[in-house]
Amino acid sequence: MKIATFNVNGITARLPRLLDWLAEAEPDVVCLQEIKTVDAGFPTDAIAAAGYCALVHGQKGFNGVAILSKEPATETARGLDGDPTDDHARYLEAEVCGIRIASIYLPNGNPQPGPKFDYKLAWFDRLAARARTLLAGEQPVVLAGDYNVCPEPVDVFSESAMATDALVQPETRAKFRALAFQGWTDAIRALQPNGAAFTFWDYQAGAWPRDLGLRIDHLLLSPAAADRLTHAGIDRAVRGGERASDHVPTWVELAL
Repeated sequence: MKIATFNVNGITARLPRLLDWLAEAEPDVVCLQEIKTVDAGFPTDAIAAAGYCALVHGQKGFNGVAILSKEPATETARGLDGDPTDDHARYLEAEVCGIRIASIYLPNGNPQPGPKFDYKLAWFDRLAARARTLLAGEQPVVLAGDYNVCPEPVDVFSESAMATDALVQPETRAKFRALAFQGWTDAIRALQPNGAAFTFWDYQAGAWPRDLGLRIDHLLLSPAAADRLTHAGIDRAVRGGERASDHVPTWVELAL
């Protein structure tokens, strides 16, 4: 089973590029982030014509996550427990063919310090609590999405240029490490332990042609899923397309 994550940065603007990639890559499941539309505005018909069912947790104008799947998915969670005042559409979880899969859009946290950074760290804690519950089930689980964290210095084009950014702060990296240490496997680093593996290039300052990238899109695998890992990759070429997202698809293949 091929499972991908893709921050599309607006499903309406990126739909042609998404459909092109679906036809070429043929993933079985795709976790989307930043769809930036309410549920009713999601292009369900176009996605269905491409051969995919869709579960959508949308929000007007920003945020929003979705799970596309060739086989019907059963929704298991929408949003995270722990903050009844949080109305951001950032987490959607479903079961597909016996594998639990979550689409995650973790808060950016800028500017830091400040309330947005505090929200990011608190959201990370809520995600960690959900992750512990999922691990306890001992089934294959994939936590896929835009985590808005560069876990290590190699995951950012320049530590000095990003020194004040929320994505590289020690507190942010510590939260990611604590999550991984529960027993999750970083799929890309499991198969490509060294070197840059960027998944995002900003629209500004010529980041794409200059390869000033970040690795912020991750797929974390439970032990039962990691045992099935056969391949993982980053579809870097997608970033060079017309009206492309600033992120590219990142994926894993699990043996069934």
